Amino acid sequence: MFHDRGHGFVLDERHPYALKGGKRPFHTIIPAMALKDGKPWLAFGVMGGDFQPVGQTHVLTNLVDYGMDPQEAVDCPRAFLFEGVLNVEEGVPEDARARLAAMGHKVKLAPEPLGGSQMVMRDFAAGTWTAGSDPRKDGCALGY
Repeated sequence: MFHDRGHGFVLDERHPYALKGGKRPFHTIIPAMALKDGKPWLAFGVMGGDFQPVGQTHVLTNLVDYGMDPQEAVDCPRAFLFEGVLNVEEGVPEDARARLAAMGHKVKLAPEPLGGSQMVMRDFAAGTWTAGSDPRKDGCALGY
Protein backbone atom coordinates (compact mmCIF):
# COMPACT_ATOMS: atom_id res chain seq x y z
CA MET A 1 0.00 0.00 0.00
CA PHE A 2 2.68 2.50 0.94
CA HIS A 3 5.16 2.39 -1.89
CA ASP A 4 8.61 3.92 -1.79
CA ARG A 5 7.44 7.23 -3.27
CA GLY A 6 6.18 8.27 0.19
CA HIS A 7 3.55 10.36 -1.58
CA GLY A 8 -0.20 10.43 -1.57
CA PHE A 9 -1.10 10.47 2.10
CA VAL A 10 -0.92 13.06 4.86
CA LEU A 11 -0.99 12.89 8.64
CA ASP A 12 -3.70 15.56 9.08
CA GLU A 13 -6.84 13.55 10.02
CA ARG A 14 -9.13 16.15 8.37
CA HIS A 15 -7.45 15.93 4.97
CA PRO A 16 -9.05 13.75 2.21
CA TYR A 17 -5.74 11.88 1.87
CA ALA A 18 -5.42 11.25 5.61
CA LEU A 19 -3.51 8.14 6.59
CA LYS A 20 -6.00 5.58 7.90
CA GLY A 21 -7.04 2.00 7.35
CA GLY A 22 -8.79 1.01 4.14
CA LYS A 23 -7.46 3.94 2.09
CA ARG A 24 -5.12 3.74 -0.82
CA PRO A 25 -2.81 6.63 -1.59
CA PHE A 26 -2.62 8.19 -5.04
CA HIS A 27 0.56 7.18 -6.77
CA THR A 28 2.15 7.58 -10.14
CA ILE A 29 3.58 4.13 -10.73
CA ILE A 30 1.68 2.90 -13.76
CA PRO A 31 3.46 0.31 -15.91
CA ALA A 32 1.19 -1.66 -18.22
CA MET A 33 1.18 -4.80 -20.30
CA ALA A 34 -1.25 -5.65 -23.08
CA LEU A 35 -1.97 -9.11 -24.45
CA LYS A 36 -2.77 -10.04 -28.04
CA ASP A 37 -4.35 -13.44 -28.67
CA GLY A 38 -3.58 -14.30 -25.04
CA LYS A 39 0.17 -13.63 -25.38
CA PRO A 40 2.24 -10.73 -24.03
CA TRP A 41 2.26 -8.19 -26.85
CA LEU A 42 3.10 -4.78 -25.40
CA ALA A 43 4.91 -3.49 -22.33
CA PHE A 44 4.57 0.26 -21.84
CA GLY A 45 4.24 3.13 -19.47
CA VAL A 46 3.48 6.83 -19.53
CA MET A 47 4.82 9.10 -16.82
CA GLY A 48 3.25 12.40 -15.91
CA GLY A 49 1.29 12.45 -12.63
CA ASP A 50 -2.42 13.14 -13.19
CA PHE A 51 -1.90 12.76 -16.94
CA GLN A 52 -0.84 9.10 -16.66
CA PRO A 53 -4.20 7.32 -17.08
CA VAL A 54 -5.03 9.56 -20.05
CA GLY A 55 -1.55 9.08 -21.48
CA GLN A 56 -1.77 5.30 -21.16
CA THR A 57 -5.07 5.36 -23.02
CA HIS A 58 -3.71 7.81 -25.60
CA VAL A 59 -0.72 5.68 -26.67
CA LEU A 60 -2.69 2.42 -26.57
CA THR A 61 -5.45 3.96 -28.73
CA ASN A 62 -2.81 5.20 -31.17
CA LEU A 63 -1.54 1.62 -31.57
CA VAL A 64 -4.82 -0.29 -31.60
CA ASP A 65 -7.29 2.12 -33.19
CA TYR A 66 -5.03 4.16 -35.46
CA GLY A 67 -2.48 1.50 -36.42
CA MET A 68 0.54 3.56 -35.42
CA ASP A 69 3.87 1.93 -34.73
CA PRO A 70 5.35 2.39 -31.23
CA GLN A 71 7.41 5.46 -32.13
CA GLU A 72 4.48 7.17 -33.88
CA ALA A 73 2.25 6.37 -30.91
CA VAL A 74 4.53 8.11 -28.41
CA ASP A 75 5.42 11.02 -30.73
CA CYS A 76 1.78 11.97 -31.40
CA PRO A 77 0.76 15.37 -29.94
CA ARG A 78 -1.32 15.14 -26.77
CA ALA A 79 -4.14 16.94 -25.03
CA PHE A 80 -5.26 16.78 -21.40
CA LEU A 81 -8.32 18.24 -19.69
CA PHE A 82 -7.27 19.48 -16.28
CA GLU A 83 -9.38 21.67 -13.97
CA GLY A 84 -11.72 22.61 -16.82
CA VAL A 85 -8.98 23.63 -19.26
CA LEU A 86 -7.95 21.59 -22.30
CA ASN A 87 -4.17 21.75 -22.35
CA VAL A 88 -2.78 20.91 -25.78
CA GLU A 89 0.79 20.46 -26.88
CA GLU A 90 2.26 22.73 -29.55
CA GLY A 91 2.05 19.88 -32.05
CA VAL A 92 -1.76 20.09 -32.07
CA PRO A 93 -2.50 22.17 -35.21
CA GLU A 94 -3.77 25.72 -34.71
CA ASP A 95 -6.93 25.02 -36.73
CA ALA A 96 -7.75 22.07 -34.46
CA ARG A 97 -7.27 24.29 -31.40
CA ALA A 98 -9.53 26.94 -32.94
CA ARG A 99 -12.25 24.36 -33.72
CA LEU A 100 -12.10 23.06 -30.14
CA ALA A 101 -12.41 26.60 -28.78
CA ALA A 102 -15.36 27.26 -31.12
CA MET A 103 -17.08 24.22 -29.58
CA GLY A 104 -16.81 25.89 -26.17
CA HIS A 105 -13.63 24.30 -24.81
CA LYS A 106 -11.20 26.45 -22.85
CA VAL A 107 -8.05 25.66 -24.82
CA LYS A 108 -4.51 26.66 -23.93
CA LEU A 109 -1.06 25.51 -24.88
CA ALA A 110 0.35 23.13 -22.31
CA PRO A 111 3.12 24.86 -20.34
CA GLU A 112 5.30 21.76 -20.70
CA PRO A 113 5.19 18.44 -22.54
CA LEU A 114 2.41 16.10 -21.43
CA GLY A 115 4.01 13.02 -19.99
CA GLY A 116 6.60 10.78 -21.52
CA SER A 117 6.36 7.21 -22.70
CA GLN A 118 8.46 4.15 -23.37
CA MET A 119 7.21 0.93 -24.93
CA VAL A 120 8.26 -2.31 -26.53
CA MET A 121 5.94 -4.32 -28.78
CA ARG A 122 6.19 -7.90 -30.02
CA ASP A 123 5.56 -8.77 -33.69
CA PHE A 124 4.61 -12.44 -33.41
CA ALA A 125 4.61 -13.12 -37.17
CA ALA A 126 8.09 -11.69 -37.73
CA GLY A 127 9.48 -12.83 -34.38
CA THR A 128 10.80 -9.32 -33.69
CA TRP A 129 10.39 -6.51 -31.19
CA THR A 130 9.74 -2.85 -31.96
CA ALA A 131 10.24 -0.07 -29.43
CA GLY A 132 9.34 3.57 -29.02
CA SER A 133 10.95 6.17 -26.82
CA ASP A 134 9.34 9.52 -26.16
CA PRO A 135 11.39 12.58 -27.16
CA ARG A 136 9.59 14.53 -24.39
CA LYS A 137 11.77 12.80 -21.80
CA ASP A 138 15.11 11.13 -21.37
CA GLY A 139 15.51 7.69 -22.91
CA CYS A 140 16.03 5.77 -26.11
CA ALA A 141 14.87 2.64 -27.87
CA LEU A 142 17.64 0.10 -28.52
CA GLY A 143 17.74 -3.43 -29.78
CA TYR A 144 20.21 -6.19 -30.37
